Amino acid sequence: MVDQVESKTGITKAGISCALDLKEKYKANQPICVPGEKTKILMPENLLNINLDLEALEDPMPLSLMATRDPESPMSMAAAARLSPQAGKNKFVGEVMRIVADSSKHENVTHAINMLHENDFHPKAIGEVVRQTNRVIVQTRKQFSSALRQNLHALLEGDMAPRSFVHEFFELTENGNLRHDIRKRLVTSMLLSTTIRPSIKFLFLENFDRLPEAVRMTIIKDVLNAPENHHTEVIKEELAWIVNNEKGGTFKYH
Repeated sequence: MVDQVESKTGITKAGISCALDLKEKYKANQPICVPGEKTKILMPENLLNINLDLEALEDPMPLSLMATRDPESPMSMAAAARLSPQAGKNKFVGEVMRIVADSSKHENVTHAINMLHENDFHPKAIGEVVRQTNRVIVQTRKQFSSALRQNLHALLEGDMAPRSFVHEFFELTENGNLRHDIRKRLVTSMLLSTTIRPSIKFLFLENFDRLPEAVRMTIIKDVLNAPENHHTEVIKEELAWIVNNEKGGTFKYH
């Protein structure tokens, strides 16, 4: 009976479990990672990559939840685009997407799904949603990158408090779905900068655990391997302590 229900609806036990896990992650503001990659945060591009096996995330339930609940429209749009081919083949999933259209917090998701229904989920319509999603990803990253530059200018001019700057830095880089290499480069440059005060750098380290582990370890490696000077000595000591605290041992950078 369960197999028949799964065959008819496309919804699986694994998918339901995955959706419940996603729901808790959204409540706790925790990042969603690529299946099997505990240190790699799921990005909109991952959802648009049809060659990437997302395992239980492929199920209609987690994709519907992401299209409805994700705080960022690029992720919600990408989840809706990923779900669209299933909706074109399965009437139940198509009806689920009607609910998503009515419930999503993002107008562009609602518009995209309504357009898909109007075109009976034709491949050309699905292709258009994918193109719209790519445009949203690019536009959003440009907006958040611009906001980061404006905040940095305000910080250096003394018009923005350091703690507010660091708080907004992490909010903007997370909500803007910035690529991990860009996020790594930005944080590394802040920690090595000769114009950023040490107190601000320590505020970054206070929020260090908000970065994926792989990004944190790459930043630590780059900073510890940077040329020695009085701007970085204390930061290097602190990063060495972080490595010891996370990994154990008696690591020293010099």
